[in-house]
Amino acid sequence: MEKIRLATPRDAREVHRIYAPIVQDTFISFEVEVPTQSEIEGRIASTLRKFPWLVAEDARGLLGYAYANEHRERLAYQWSVDVSCYVDERTRRRGVGSRLYHALFRILAAQGFTNAFAGVSLPNAASVGMHQSVGFDPLGYYRNVGFKRGEWRDTVWMQRVLSAPSPNPRAPVALASMPPDEIEAALRAA
Repeated sequence: MEKIRLATPRDAREVHRIYAPIVQDTFISFEVEVPTQSEIEGRIASTLRKFPWLVAEDARGLLGYAYANEHRERLAYQWSVDVSCYVDERTRRRGVGSRLYHALFRILAAQGFTNAFAGVSLPNAASVGMHQSVGFDPLGYYRNVGFKRGEWRDTVWMQRVLSAPSPNPRAPVALASMPPDEIEAALRAA
């Protein structure tokens, strides 16, 4: 039975197992060097201070993960996040990414975020389709923005509204400050 939960730094080994081939063998991620397990551990720990990092797992291990991070550093952007989702190649096209994203969106909305943005390197019809299936709309393209695997790559930037913009928004709540039962309720609802 699949379960979605908050990641912990102890998940770094399994996250590394999923992510390393994506960095090494594809242009899906624009990272060129595979981060070490220790670097991933640090990324998970630092992300969880403010943003959710979720994993989907079953009895065999992690099936995928999704997380949010800062969209831009200027204060006026604080209600927007960038999101990413990676699924183990053995479990793609089984809805794992969609379920992870839906859980992530519930938590982000509860935190007070308004918009989620995702960049998809092209060509990648499967990822574009998955993002559209969970409510993302294409915004525009960055042409020849990255060079990987011997070619210049484009990205399409996509947006999903998490909650209606408020005329007097409160600053989003850091994940570490959210009541655990509120996080659990969002995970169960997904």
